Amino acid sequence: MHTDVLVIGSGISGLSYVIKMSERHPDLQIVLLSKRNLLESNTRYAQGGIAVVSDFELDSFEKHVSDTLIAGDGLCNPSVVDFVVREGPARLQELIDWGTSFDQKSDELHLEKEGGHSASRIVHHKDQSGYEIQKSLIAQVRKLKNVTILENHVLVDLITDHHMSQSAFNRCYGAYLISIKDESTIKITAKITVLSTGGGGQVYAHTTNPKGATGDGIGAAYRAKVTINHLQYVQFHPTAFYPKVKGNTFLISEAVRGAGGKLITKSGNRFMSQYDSRAELASRDIVARSIAIELKKSGDECVFLDCTHFTKNDFKKRFPTIYNTCKKAGFNPENQPIPVVPAAHYFCGGVQVDPNSKTSLEGLYAIGECSNTGLHGANRLASNSLLEALVYSHRAVLASYEELSKIDIPSHFFTTIPDWNDAFTVSNKESKLVDSLCKEIQETMSSCVGIFKSSDSLLTAEKKLNTLFNQVVQWYNQNKLTPRLCELRNLVSVSYLIVKQSQQTSENKGVFYNHDNE
Repeated sequence: MHTDVLVIGSGISGLSYVIKMSERHPDLQIVLLSKRNLLESNTRYAQGGIAVVSDFELDSFEKHVSDTLIAGDGLCNPSVVDFVVREGPARLQELIDWGTSFDQKSDELHLEKEGGHSASRIVHHKDQSGYEIQKSLIAQVRKLKNVTILENHVLVDLITDHHMSQSAFNRCYGAYLISIKDESTIKITAKITVLSTGGGGQVYAHTTNPKGATGDGIGAAYRAKVTINHLQYVQFHPTAFYPKVKGNTFLISEAVRGAGGKLITKSGNRFMSQYDSRAELASRDIVARSIAIELKKSGDECVFLDCTHFTKNDFKKRFPTIYNTCKKAGFNPENQPIPVVPAAHYFCGGVQVDPNSKTSLEGLYAIGECSNTGLHGANRLASNSLLEALVYSHRAVLASYEELSKIDIPSHFFTTIPDWNDAFTVSNKESKLVDSLCKEIQETMSSCVGIFKSSDSLLTAEKKLNTLFNQVVQWYNQNKLTPRLCELRNLVSVSYLIVKQSQQTSENKGVFYNHDNE
């Protein structure tokens, strides 16, 4: 299959890119790849909302910029922060125009306040903001006649000169994919390829990310020798429900603390004011570390988020998804504190891009969580991720269309790109081994490369991952490709990158903390 534009990933960044590119340039052919069904993405699980300055009497661009820079702990790119914040209102209006519904109060947007923010600026749809956005964007995409949707396919590798018999144009030419349903491999060649694959929270045993978040785009970019930065800055969300719900780690939104939720120990003592004057509304890195310290001191398995002081039915009304999930797990947030622990949540780094979403490889763009834009620095400010995705997907549309008009590659060239070759492999019947290796990676990362690290723990992780990497390479070379094997390959690559970039970091900033840097 050949197309003008291949978009890999169906969260807010990929979907908004497709809508804009299709509507502006209906003559182009676009293929949208979704790892599972279109509804399943990291975006779907975003509870809080989008940080956008809307109330210019009580808020300002300058305040939002300042909050972002403070949260990023000196590693944000100030110019990036400035234009992302200032472009926010226009991008939000586009979402609304596409049919996204946000909560209102007195005929104006209802704005929540979250940790690290100096003003109420979180535009939301109850505690299902991501789900509402995902649904509205999918509805728009399905109307587009020049878009081919390919669900249930996993990214194998980006197509580069490496796959050619001789050097060609030194760029990306599309991607190899594998079907989840029948494990067949296909080749999609493209003039422009866009990575919108999300993060890789599944490198950890406990993560708020869905099971598909295995760092596929970052892993593929790494194998294509694309520049990747700041992967050592993995954000842990302070409040994930404890224990897991049906095997999954369920997020308790930042907005709950913004609404007045108080963190307490098992004995009922509030503790956040000991660590930061903003208490529960400190930035995520500070709150997550504080909880980890308290748990280490007490030996308890969790702390608690107390919302029992809320007005009757207020919690249920404001956070219906959280309320119902807690109730099903045997907790009533209206009269019981919610048990919570930190969990891996967000990659602040990723594939390095310029202000127009371009990577170091011609013809390849990256948007959303898989990219490193410079917005987040060492710690993402709550609800800035969806904002970043919208702004950078918009810029990617403008830049990639301009590039399309300049590409001078003969059409017959793409027919010379070889199909995926697995002629010398055998049928993979040991799926349990792949699952076992995945679990070992997750356990290694959780025990050695978590909220707190040390030089020794990083060295231990490096040695274990080297061994695991060699096992994965051997298994990959000998066996026919499967979707799970692709995920394993990405998990071990991304984990290794996190460790190596952590070892190269000599200063504690934001979410990164190495005891030996004290």
